[in-house]
Amino acid sequence: MATLLWALLLAALTWLSVRDDGPTVREQRSLSQAGPVVDRAIGDLVAAAGPDALVELTPPVVERGCRVTPFEDGGTLERVAELRLTGQEPRALLDRVAEALPDRYRATVMLTREGTRLRADAGEFVTVRGQETEEGTVRFTADTGCRPLGSGYEATPVTGADAEADAVTGALRALGRPALGETELVAAPCPGGGSARTARAVAGPGSAATPTSAAAVLAPLATGPALVDTPELYAYRTGPVTVQVHLVADPPSVSASTPCR
Repeated sequence: MATLLWALLLAALTWLSVRDDGPTVREQRSLSQAGPVVDRAIGDLVAAAGPDALVELTPPVVERGCRVTPFEDGGTLERVAELRLTGQEPRALLDRVAEALPDRYRATVMLTREGTRLRADAGEFVTVRGQETEEGTVRFTADTGCRPLGSGYEATPVTGADAEADAVTGALRALGRPALGETELVAAPCPGGGSARTARAVAGPGSAATPTSAAAVLAPLATGPALVDTPELYAYRTGPVTVQVHLVADPPSVSASTPCR
């Protein structure tokens, strides 16, 4: 009985602290409060990579069911930006981003057993990480960790992505592969205003374009030479938009993105 009363007292004191005190631990900031911090962190990462980086933003992922306390369920929010610098090793991009991020991030790049890693602090107990992938890109993540849901996270509706969506449609049409389902639109706020945007669609069934024939049909859409031309990826620019065609992915996909400028 005494143990139960002690547990109830601790729970009550925790609730009062969360209500009345400033945040000192992650559990005192809800997912709804941390969401804008995560969004800004992704925009800051894209801006730090520079306008010449190839960008792919993926949709935010919210997972529910973690335990904030023995008495409260919570959730996590993670956002991802896949970035690439053509002609350079991923380590160069990690160093560039670490140097260009605002000082408040306290970004560091270190060599670990798993490879070179970036770690930074976006504030409000949001962790930023960067690591090389097998595909030669750098995957940057902004993650809230488990915390109360609050009113939940709701992504800001994407506007002004007509150029990106049109570029995806044009690439799929050239490949003879209509979109399988709707085109995804994802955005993140840039620190100088505006937003970085990605439109992405999965290629449906159609004429089976090989990497060689894909390059032949996509080259006329490009403004200038191909940025990447490998069996796995064909990337090019059309105006301010960068298009990435993942040729051997399962299933193949096309994305078109505009970075922060």
